[in-house]
Amino acid sequence: MAAPKPALTEIEISRDRLAELLNEDLSREISGHHFVCCVLAGPEGCRVYGHCDQLEIHAKQELDHALTISRQIDYLGKMPAVTPKPARTSEKAKDMLRFDLENENETVRNYRDRVRQCEVLGEFAMAEQIRQILMQEQDHQIDLATALRRLGKRR
Repeated sequence: MAAPKPALTEIEISRDRLAELLNEDLSREISGHHFVCCVLAGPEGCRVYGHCDQLEIHAKQELDHALTISRQIDYLGKMPAVTPKPARTSEKAKDMLRFDLENENETVRNYRDRVRQCEVLGEFAMAEQIRQILMQEQDHQIDLATALRRLGKRR
């Protein structure tokens, strides 16, 4: 029987590896999921989501997250990534919202890991900044899941 994997906080992480992982997070933040969702979800997506203003707020928050993560990567002595992860698109509002929710789910999982990794390295201020981002990302998850439920009830 294989030995159980150690808890993430027990895993050794270097500052260089943390910077690499943050660069992956940055690529996801700048991927444009919220921007694409704003455009392609169109009137139907706005009705389902509640209002287009909320999508725009999320898009602006993602840009702020990217700036915060970029500063942390620079602080760790590395160059921030400039290549976004490819965004999946669809002409259907439901698909766009689902794609965006999937991206948020991955982002939340990763930021939970980053908080623990920062703490292992003693980077408590960085962990707090990522916690702030994490709270907004979890709000995005809730908003997107709610929008998808609304859309499901309309059909």
